[in-house]
Amino acid sequence: MPRYRDLFRTPEFTPLFLTGSAHTAAQTVVGLGLATLVFRATGSPLLSALALFGPSLAQLIGATTLLSAADRLPPRATLAGIALFFALGTVVLAVPGLPTWAVFAILLAEGLAASLGGGVRHGLLNEILAREDYLLGRSVTNMSVGICQIVGFATGGALVALLSPRGTILVGAGLYLAAALLARLGLGARPPRATGRPSVGETWRTNRRLLSSPARRRCYLALWVPNGLVVGCESLFVPYAPERAGLLFACGALGMLTGDAAVGRFVPARLRERIRFPLQALLAAPFLLFALDPGLPLALALVTVSAVGYGASLLHQERLMALVPAELSGHALGLHTSGMLAFQGVSAALAGSLAQFTSPRTAMVLLALASLTVTLALAGADRRTDGPALPTETPALPTEAPSSASRPSARTGRRRTA
Repeated sequence: MPRYRDLFRTPEFTPLFLTGSAHTAAQTVVGLGLATLVFRATGSPLLSALALFGPSLAQLIGATTLLSAADRLPPRATLAGIALFFALGTVVLAVPGLPTWAVFAILLAEGLAASLGGGVRHGLLNEILAREDYLLGRSVTNMSVGICQIVGFATGGALVALLSPRGTILVGAGLYLAAALLARLGLGARPPRATGRPSVGETWRTNRRLLSSPARRRCYLALWVPNGLVVGCESLFVPYAPERAGLLFACGALGMLTGDAAVGRFVPARLRERIRFPLQALLAAPFLLFALDPGLPLALALVTVSAVGYGASLLHQERLMALVPAELSGHALGLHTSGMLAFQGVSAALAGSLAQFTSPRTAMVLLALASLTVTLALAGADRRTDGPALPTETPALPTEAPSSASRPSARTGRRRTA
């Protein structure tokens, strides 16, 4: 069974890991500083929330316009260029007197760039690691995101108090610059995974091809919908328990880290397919008990257990990669990331609307019930069709996928690239 330390001995994995970690930390620090700045300037909770989460919604636009470039651009130059773009844009966000409309215009541009960057980064990870190591690699990067967000929010809060919101934003710009340097100096020069000119039309065509297979469609729905609805539940922690929301978020992060570590390191390959949907059902089931209005200790335990279910995303991603040709991996993973983040934003808005007319507790239960229903429906569809359907669905793009005989040697060559 592969181990974490084996990943960091793989050429280029460490600089790619550090690049992604610096980018996530920068996003967290900048988001907190900018949300504080916007709230102080406008007094609007809605605009403050959009300053923090709005770029996630912009990724939906990027997923329908830019993703064809994810496999058609050189990865090192693209990742370094995107990080540098974020650094420069973030410096502009810290300019005193910048109009609110200009702030959101920059955030829109950054959200579009992020949708492309996610596809390039995840596609490159698929190149760097052998297929049997991919699940562990995604486990490590997912855990890094959780840790960087926890540390980033804590550090950002301290920086806002010690410096100022603008000073906090400039610290984030420095982190983006560090990510650009790590990408440029640490990654090797690789050619694009696919040929041709990127365009909006090509993005739409590839999206349609990826979604044309029922098996891939189920993977995308499993990655987007049940998780997004549970994120909607979590978005109500502040109105549910204003004085204890931080504890609830911390327990959620702990559960997520536990789930990612357990799935990535300890679940054997023969069990992964069997536990994909049962583990995902664990995401929603504990939130149903919020109907009983649990006390704080039980609520913390329920949130921790629920978040372990996020580990199922690793299994769905592994399944998706088994169904996608290697030269489309960046586009496929970028579509997953952009759709996931966009649906999380939509679910948070839905959760807030439900809570407005009912209560936070009731809204959480309703969203959890919807998440569990979708999970069970997708699991049933997989049981009915996957056995006989996989042989015909897997080679759905026969002219693009490398043959099984050539794939190991190609992967070995890519791993030797400096």
